[in-house]
Amino acid sequence: MDKEEQEYKQFLEQQLQWCKKQDNILAKIEIKLHEMKTIAQYILDYELTAIEIDRLNHQFKELQKELHLLEAQLQSVVH
Repeated sequence: MDKEEQEYKQFLEQQLQWCKKQDNILAKIEIKLHEMKTIAQYILDYELTAIEIDRLNHQFKELQKELHLLEAQLQSVVH
């Protein structure tokens, strides 16, 4: 294998690792979105006290923050 082929192989391996990281981030995002959907559906399905709603809203907002952090990781640049 000549130098150019080795460099190309290394480039492809780096791209594969990047894709695996992106896939992992997307899987985490999917989990967070599912948790958020579950909270929203629970609020719709049940009559809750103000304290329960506040607690669930807090959980929802924390999930939103985590989601934004994960989304920021997806914005990384490929070289």
